[in-house]
Amino acid sequence: MSTKTVLKRTALFEVYKKYGAKVIDFGGWELPVQFSSILEEHEAVRKEAGLFDVSHMGEVLVEGKDAENYLNYLVTNDVTKIQINQAQYTAMCYPDGGTIDDLLVYKLENEKYLLVINASNIEKDFEWMKQHVEGDVKLENRSSDIALLAIQGPKAEGILQKLTETNLSEIGVFQFAQHVNVDGITEVLVSRTGYTGEDGFELYLAADKVETLWEKLLNTGKEEGLKPCGLGARDTLRFEARLVLYGQELTNKISPLEAGISFAVKTNKESNFIGKAALTAQKEEGLKRKLVGIEVTGRGIPRHGYKVFSGEDEIGFITSGTRSPSLQKNLGLALVFAEHAEVGTQLKVEIRHKKIDAVVIKAPFYKKGS
Repeated sequence: MSTKTVLKRTALFEVYKKYGAKVIDFGGWELPVQFSSILEEHEAVRKEAGLFDVSHMGEVLVEGKDAENYLNYLVTNDVTKIQINQAQYTAMCYPDGGTIDDLLVYKLENEKYLLVINASNIEKDFEWMKQHVEGDVKLENRSSDIALLAIQGPKAEGILQKLTETNLSEIGVFQFAQHVNVDGITEVLVSRTGYTGEDGFELYLAADKVETLWEKLLNTGKEEGLKPCGLGARDTLRFEARLVLYGQELTNKISPLEAGISFAVKTNKESNFIGKAALTAQKEEGLKRKLVGIEVTGRGIPRHGYKVFSGEDEIGFITSGTRSPSLQKNLGLALVFAEHAEVGTQLKVEIRHKKIDAVVIKAPFYKKGS
C-alpha cells in the first residue's frame, strides 16, 4: 500500500485558484507552474512586470558575536566584506568542492544575518549549519513564518513605489531596506537581488500578511501590465540570464567554479572555509569541466540530462535547456570538458536517440535592455 506524499504549500496556496494557476510538485511543494501561459508571463517580466510567490524559499537567522566568523567558515564568499543592509551571493560546499547549496547572505546588523536558501534544501542545509556551529552562534530556521514575493521587470519599481514612502531608487543592487512600510504592512524587508535578468525587488514579510500584499500589488500594477507568474517563466527568465539553478547547474558533484560562479568563491580570503583546499586546487590546476552556453542549430530542444558529444566522444551533458522565448532559439547550458568550451566549438546533442548539431555560444543569452 503506497502512502501519498503530502506536498507543502505556501500561505498563498488558496489564492492561486482565483488567478487560474496550474500547480505542480516542485521539490515537495505544490506550486504554480503558470497562471496564464509561460510565454505570456515571461514576456510580461521582460516588458512590464511580473509577480512571483517564492515563499517556499528557506530563511535562517544567524546571530551571535561569532556569527561572522562562523559564516565565513561555512560559505565560499567573503562575508567580512558586506555592510549592514547589503546582501551577498555565495555557496556552501562539501570538503571535496561539491555544492551543498547556493544562497544569499543578508547582513541585518552587526552579529545578525539572514540566510536565504533553496526550498528543496532547507532541512539538509539547516542540519549542515547546525553540525558546524562553533562559538557564540545561534541558528533559527524561520522558513515557515516568513513569506517572500518577487516583483520583477522594467515597471516593477514604479509599481512598488506607489505603495511605499521609502525611496526605492536608493536601494542599490544587492542592497536592501529593513522595516519598510508597504501600504500599511510594516516590517517588510525590501531587497534588490533578482533572479530574472531584470530589475526588481524581493519582499520578505510575515506569512500571515502576504495574501493582502499579493492582492494589493496586482491591483496597483494592473494598468501597467503586472501579471502573476509561475515557476515556468521564472525558469526561462533565469535561464536566459545564465543564472544557475541548484539541482541542475549546481549539485554535490558540480563545484561553484565549474558552474561559472567563481565571483562568489574567494579562495584568497584570510579565513579557512569548507571546501577551500579542493576549490583552490581546481583553480590552480585549471578546471577539467566548464559550464557553457550552446545553441542547437539542428532540429530539437536540449533538455536537462541530455548527453553532449564531440564526434563520437561523450564530453558532457545539458544542465538546463529550452526554446528561448526572448530569442526564439533552442538554447542550453552544458557542463563539458574544458577543451570543448571555446565559443564556436561544434558539438552534438543527443535528442531522442539522434545526435543533433549544436555550437558553443556566449552566455548569458539575454541582457537587460537587449
